[in-house]
Amino acid sequence: MRIARLTSVCALLVVALLFVTAPSLCAQSTAPPPAQHRATSTPYSGDLSIFETEGRDERLHTDGIMKALAISPGKNVADIGAGSGWFTVRAARRVKSSGMVYAVDINPEAIKYIENRIRKAQLNNVKTVLGKPGNPELPPDSIDSVLLLKTYHEVAEPVELLRNLRSSLRLGARVGIIDRDGNGEDHGVHKQVVLQEAEQAGYRLLEEHDNLVVDDHMDYFLVLVVK
Repeated sequence: MRIARLTSVCALLVVALLFVTAPSLCAQSTAPPPAQHRATSTPYSGDLSIFETEGRDERLHTDGIMKALAISPGKNVADIGAGSGWFTVRAARRVKSSGMVYAVDINPEAIKYIENRIRKAQLNNVKTVLGKPGNPELPPDSIDSVLLLKTYHEVAEPVELLRNLRSSLRLGARVGIIDRDGNGEDHGVHKQVVLQEAEQAGYRLLEEHDNLVVDDHMDYFLVLVVK
């Protein structure tokens, strides 16, 4: 009799244990898999003056890019992968003294280059930021517009970077990505890969303006917003 009671008690304990742990096991099984690492290109670290080619403003339709990203006086802009600061100085003039441009790069030499450039140009509305491969290191709730110009294919941790960027974005902020198609290692990344990674990071496609960048041998210009 005592053995039968012990057996019944043990059976009840097993059932109770399964009842308690089942939800957590289900949650684990339904959790999205971690983002897989894909091939990326080695970030450029050579002569930064190569970005200052004559006619680039016209080929990239810079004014159209600014309008698509709603860059206007008083806005705060992040130029991620700023390189020589080519777009940084143009955005700084666009937002005027009431706005601010954050020039972000993971290359300390690029940061020095931009700091010298803005000093010579007497631009007081630019802040340089030494970012990380997975984090632009921007202040929270500070950014209205973002551009990654020929940069996304070099980002070692793209999903992580986009996720970390979200806390810096103000309501309605626009994130622009301009790049060319490729396999990741050839200084390009396919548009669909970018859209999939943006989806994982919590963004959706708002607009597409490929026609603005084809003259500069780019394949797409995506404008994203937080979902």
